Amino acid sequence: MDVLVNNLPLFLSGFFTTIKLFLISAVGSLVLGTILAMLRVSPVPVFRAAATVYVTLLRNTPLTLVFFFFAFAFPLLKIVSPDSFSYFVAAITALILYTSAFICEVVRSGINTVPVGQAEASRALGLSFGQMLSNVVLPQALRSVVPPLVSTLIALLKNTTIAAGFSVAEAGAIRSTLSERGADTMVGLLWVALFFVVLVIPMTLLQRSLEKRWSVAR
Repeated sequence: MDVLVNNLPLFLSGFFTTIKLFLISAVGSLVLGTILAMLRVSPVPVFRAAATVYVTLLRNTPLTLVFFFFAFAFPLLKIVSPDSFSYFVAAITALILYTSAFICEVVRSGINTVPVGQAEASRALGLSFGQMLSNVVLPQALRSVVPPLVSTLIALLKNTTIAAGFSVAEAGAIRSTLSERGADTMVGLLWVALFFVVLVIPMTLLQRSLEKRWSVAR
């Protein structure tokens, strides 16, 4: 307990940084992942091929390698100003691009569970492909993929620990600071693990609640 009390500002700073990193990445991943899923089922072959290549590439690339690219290689391309592309921005970019590939497959699997007759009826009514997806298919699909979607977001939360290697998230900064102060780093990391449990439990309860509320009979 002394490790926590004596270094409380350090733990709180890391805790809120992790929450900020997770929330921004979660929103970005959900938006990009849903767009990719729409492209994956698009009637345009070029869109389907581009989304398939993206998902295949990102899903089979280690997240650490994605982090290294955006933290060290991407700034060398000088596409954006190095001053505006901090390690925090690099971490968010890596998490969004990586996680969106998995969310895409989750949403796409939900789209495939919607009966084909729903899409055919929508097209018969004169709805465009975008209108059919947004108004008919996606609302039904998202309700059926709540459990795997929340599980993917929980994995995203745990993946934020990789940002610690770039002095962004809490674990790496806390470990190095506690070591410099002569405190027990093992106890400090146990407190970090407890903080993650505190964050994951509400998400798990939300998952169960939504699953019961939006359960879809098959």
